[in-house]
Amino acid sequence: MRDQLRAGVAIYNAGYYHAAHDAWEAHWLDLEAGTEDEQLLHGLIQFTAAVHHARGRNWEGAVGLAESAHEYLAGLPADYRDVALAPLRSFLEALAADPELLERRRPIRLEHEGSAPTLTDLDFEPTAVAATVLADEFGFDEVPIEQARTYARRDLEAGDDGSRFITLLFDFVREDEHRGIISQRLTDHVGRRQAREADVEGLF
Repeated sequence: MRDQLRAGVAIYNAGYYHAAHDAWEAHWLDLEAGTEDEQLLHGLIQFTAAVHHARGRNWEGAVGLAESAHEYLAGLPADYRDVALAPLRSFLEALAADPELLERRRPIRLEHEGSAPTLTDLDFEPTAVAATVLADEFGFDEVPIEQARTYARRDLEAGDDGSRFITLLFDFVREDEHRGIISQRLTDHVGRRQAREADVEGLF
């Protein structure tokens, strides 16, 4: 769960407030309702939705989601799963009382493991999660991104820390201005790797 949690926090802190929930949702859906992990992710998902609605001036939606998110997070320890929940709960109370708050200030930054991570702070596994989320957010083909993640993991397991797939996944997540070019390079590298694998299979 740490990888999904940290990826979503970093995506949110990078300003992609609505996209952050995609890092958490699949894992959240697999959790038993009412568990602490489920409440944490449920609360975070509704928190990002509240921010999204407030920024879109849907005041009623922002208030309802802020109140609901606060309810999910209220019973958890203040540092559950290393997320700083006390400032988040205070922010949700303020947003519920004044949904126009985000007209005057930026949303709170989320803190995880003692800092407010952004995309450049992620190690490989959270970066791999973030790559798929950002591909969907910006309309890139997710299939080569997913395949690149598979190849990157295989290369890591084989001891190839300098794998081109690892480098390109990091670049795709971190380099906003060049994401389109990097996506094309990833797609090209995936195609070449698949072609080599098909050639090898054809020998047997």
